[in-house]
This record gives sequence, C-alpha cells and structure tokens, in this order.
Amino acid sequence: MSQTKGCLPWPSLIEGTLLRRYKRFIVDVELEDGTVVSAHCPNSGRMTGCSEPGSPVWISTASNPKRKLKYTLELIRMPNSLVGTNTGVPNKLVAKAIENHVIPELHGYSQIRTEVPYGTNSRIDILLSGDNRRDCLVEVKNCTLVENSIAMFPDAVTARGLKHLEELDKALSQNKRSVMFFLVQRMDADVFAPADHVDPAYGAALRRVHSHGVEILVWDVTMDLKNLCLHHPLPCDLS
Repeated sequence: MSQTKGCLPWPSLIEGTLLRRYKRFIVDVELEDGTVVSAHCPNSGRMTGCSEPGSPVWISTASNPKRKLKYTLELIRMPNSLVGTNTGVPNKLVAKAIENHVIPELHGYSQIRTEVPYGTNSRIDILLSGDNRRDCLVEVKNCTLVENSIAMFPDAVTARGLKHLEELDKALSQNKRSVMFFLVQRMDADVFAPADHVDPAYGAALRRVHSHGVEILVWDVTMDLKNLCLHHPLPCDLS
C-alpha cells in the first residue's frame, strides 16, 4: 500500500503530559515549559486504558480562533502503543483510503459522500454509490480499548451506536449494502471482538445485524508523530 494513499498527516503537534480528564470532553495538559493548558477531548467514550494521568500526550492548535478551547487532544502514548484519541480522525482516514482504493471490499464506487443525512434524525458516516451498484452505507467507529491484544468496542454503553446498527440493518431491506467499519487507532491488537462486558446489548445487536447481512470490517493503523496510516485488516471474533 502506498503510504500516501492510506495516510493522513497529523496537524502540528505540541507535546505535553496528561494531568487529568474531566467533564468528559476536557483534559488538562502540562506543556514542556511547565504551562498548564486545557484542551478539548474529542472522544465521548471512557477511554479505558488510554487516559492515564502522567502519560505523554500530543495536542494540536484549533484552526478556529473563536473556539472556546484553543487546543485539541490528538494522541496519547500508552505502554504498548501510541493511541489516537480524536474520534473525528477515523472517518477522514477511511474516506481517503476508500477514495484511493486501499480497502479491497470497498472498491468500485464512483461517488463518495460523507456525513449524509439518513434514517431517523441520523447521519451515515460514508455513503458510496456508483452506476449499476447498490448504495453502500459505511458506519465508522473509533476503537481505542485493547486488552490482552484484543481490540474491543464500545468502551462505554452506547445508545447512539446501537441506533446506528439498527439503521444499517434497516438499509438491507431497502436493497442497500451496509458496512460496520471499526478502526483500531492503535498498534497493539491482533483481533477484534465486541466488548460484551461493557455493553452486552451492543454486542448482541452487532451479532444479530451481521447475521442479517451487515458486513464487518476491522483495520488497525500504523502511526508516528507525523502520520496516521491504515495498516491491515484484523480478524473479527463474534463467538
């Protein structure tokens, strides 16, 4: 795979140390000069195992000068891997990879649209269409929970994620193709499985919609402080 076809460059990164995460979407970070800043944490999950105080982190500067928080948390270094914490990144990476024909299962579509209104007050992350092909709905989830080399989703109970599965399932009856895409935004997993111990309802729903025809794709990444790259597919264990 060409490194440019399946990669996104990180914005300019500033290194610091994580002090704490609070109010769900805010982290305090101590910069190398001792300055403490608050940064937006674009991740609604618990970030279990990847939000330990004292860990090295990297933040970016927001492009919108009017935004309340000037900085955004992008990466944290855990013992076995860098971990991408920004849940907005996977959609961009997967869309670019599809556009550049990196993901074999999603080849052959002439049009790629993102954040398309669909279903009941919902949006599909990526909608693929093309001549003489069924539309393909792709829902992308950021996976950061890894235990014993097993990547798992979700890391918190997710009613929203459950709704997305139902929308994908419903699309099958409308002669559309549905794909659930889990992006493991770290480098220390060998296999993926639903996190039944966190949200058994989500795991049950994932298995059910898969049995109906919703496809499941799981890919991991390689990353450094310059680029995030799609790496290779991981097996999915639904047993």
